[in-house]
Amino acid sequence: MNKTVEVLPDLPALVARALDFILSKLETAIRERGQFTIALSGGTTPKPLYEAIGCSNLPWDKIHVFWGDERYVPPNHPDSNQLMARVAWLDRVAIPPTNIHAIPTLSGNPAVDAAKHERHLQEFFNSPPGNFPALDVVLLGMGDDAHTASLFPHTEALKVSDRLVTVGNKDDNLRITFTYPLINAARNVIFLAAGTNKRPALAQVFAPVADDFAYPSRLIRPQGELLWLLDAAAGLELRP
Repeated sequence: MNKTVEVLPDLPALVARALDFILSKLETAIRERGQFTIALSGGTTPKPLYEAIGCSNLPWDKIHVFWGDERYVPPNHPDSNQLMARVAWLDRVAIPPTNIHAIPTLSGNPAVDAAKHERHLQEFFNSPPGNFPALDVVLLGMGDDAHTASLFPHTEALKVSDRLVTVGNKDDNLRITFTYPLINAARNVIFLAAGTNKRPALAQVFAPVADDFAYPSRLIRPQGELLWLLDAAAGLELRP
């Protein structure tokens, strides 16, 4: 793992740096492998990043979009991560519908939909059971409880190490989420964290010793590059 932490002056600077990083990895992936795969996060912080990507002139037919997690709601629900990304980015560009790999949420059974999405990932990446395919970029946020994707502190999802996708749970609100081994298989992982409310969690995530299951973002140790992008409010105490 190659870990880098960067503290940017403000949210616009954070977004600009994230955009530059993603576009660089996109160019490399398409040149070397003919396509670019990215898993998106929800929340408010990445929305301006998605808007910026949507304003870029890119080879949309070579870009495949996934999500690291999804609330168990219909795709048109206001809480849907898919809906946010579609409005901010995907519905504004000529990306083929088959290149958008949304997490299914309509069967009425999250475990069934999680298994269905796992099979889809295996088929897309031609990855046999037991293997964890490598996405080019996984974009993550972090909550003030140090959760990431829908991997919440002291929940069963943190114990799943033999599957790509599982069911997450926050206060009995079900989610579907990538497992931490799938995230860790990525070539590049980017965390975006902004705001003073993130400082206590960041202190534990970056501490030499702490409980991984109390601070799940500590479990993210990708095989490739790990880039933490923090605004000044979040990263003040982490400045060199």
